[in-house]
Amino acid sequence: MKGPARSATPDGDWAEGLQKARLYEQILLDIILGELEPMSVLDERALAMRYHGGVSGIREALTRLALEGLVVRRPRVGTVVAPLDIREIEQAFEVRHMLEARTAGLAARNATAEQVVGITTAFDGAEAAIEASDFRAMLAMDRRFHRTVANATGNATLARFMISLENIATRFWIWEMEKQTAGAQLADVALHRALADQIAARDPAGAEAAAQKLIGVPPSAYRGRDPAVPGDFGRPYKAGQ
Repeated sequence: MKGPARSATPDGDWAEGLQKARLYEQILLDIILGELEPMSVLDERALAMRYHGGVSGIREALTRLALEGLVVRRPRVGTVVAPLDIREIEQAFEVRHMLEARTAGLAARNATAEQVVGITTAFDGAEAAIEASDFRAMLAMDRRFHRTVANATGNATLARFMISLENIATRFWIWEMEKQTAGAQLADVALHRALADQIAARDPAGAEAAAQKLIGVPPSAYRGRDPAVPGDFGRPYKAGQ
């Protein structure tokens, strides 16, 4: 039998054991990291060879990425990586400022015991990854943390929306991450763990306050700011700093 016994998680996402879920995650990470560059054409057969998967799985992964705005279908061209649209990223920041703290508060109320473990252990090994300048590992930790917090709200619609926003904004954060010092990245991990502690303590107000410290500022606010200032992973600057 192909794939896991369950093809979807309780929140409606693809189960991790599915080939299309693995392919989606690998393509997504390479888009965020810039290894698949903006406006580059994505050939399904070439991607299948690159990621050791089937063309049908690649096609399903690309369809999902298109719905999330990370790839674009172009007539007579095919599928291309979406451009790094600063206006879209600015708008994503605006919406996250509206919803991020509320999401954390709901997670503190509704997270299952398993989700709490996932949130509190998401950055295990972060210090070694930072020392090795392993951006891919850090990005995977960051995505796992925020995805689990979003799913822990118990609201599948909100979770999908927040994860999609995170994916859009992270492309810009990764673009700027090389400017961060190791010390700033370590301080950022500490901010994540502080939020995890509030969720584990079932403290909605504390979680909302901790989440506010993880909300970055949009690209337009970067001018004249010190890139060494710690912030959410790949987010060098924070509102209020």
